[in-house]
Amino acid sequence: MVRVTIYNEFIHEKTNTNVKAVYPNGLHEVLKEALCDEEITVRTITFDNIQNLTKELLDSTDVLLWWGHCKHADVPDETAVLVQNAVLSGMGAIFLHSAHHSKPFKLLMGTPCSLSWREDGDREYLWACDPSHPIAEGVDRYIKLEHEETYSEPFSIPEPDKLIFIGNYEGGEVIRAGCCYRRGYGKIFYFQPGHETYPIYYHPMIIRVIKNAIHWTYNPYRSDIDCPHIKRIEE
Repeated sequence: MVRVTIYNEFIHEKTNTNVKAVYPNGLHEVLKEALCDEEITVRTITFDNIQNLTKELLDSTDVLLWWGHCKHADVPDETAVLVQNAVLSGMGAIFLHSAHHSKPFKLLMGTPCSLSWREDGDREYLWACDPSHPIAEGVDRYIKLEHEETYSEPFSIPEPDKLIFIGNYEGGEVIRAGCCYRRGYGKIFYFQPGHETYPIYYHPMIIRVIKNAIHWTYNPYRSDIDCPHIKRIEE
């Protein structure tokens, strides 16, 4: 079993009627129900109990999913460092939608991770740049989303090791929407869709991509990266 932990703020669902109508029990619960199967087990953490996102929990997490938006600045710095270190040690990480501005993602990228945006409910096409990649398995040429928040280049992230999806919108904007990275022993996937006022995580192909990404980022090897003093192996 791949042990997945989902972090979701769970703020908008309780404070915004439009979001609550889409995700009445929380975005994390929709993802949990969609992702659990015979190969994946899921537990959840929200901002209200973020103190439970400990080193011990991360040590027993194979892949961490992170969704955040309005509470980025309120995530404790020490929590972000714990996530960073867990990824460097081999934990997989998937950052969803506005998690591009989360503290852990910015620590791992080392850049501002800023982009342009607008919220008009535009149609988006997610084009598969490399349909042979495991994350794109089962996707045809594109995934169509009837409505989504518009994200646009320039996107101040490092050049991806592999670009899996490009998103484009009615207004002509484009965004690097599916980006793969390696940091230390860990694999990272950033996936752009997921605005809270649209039912993105009910879309079967979006869930297919996230499941594919869970299996791609999963790494059974875990080891702290240190700087040991060593002896010669031959005299």
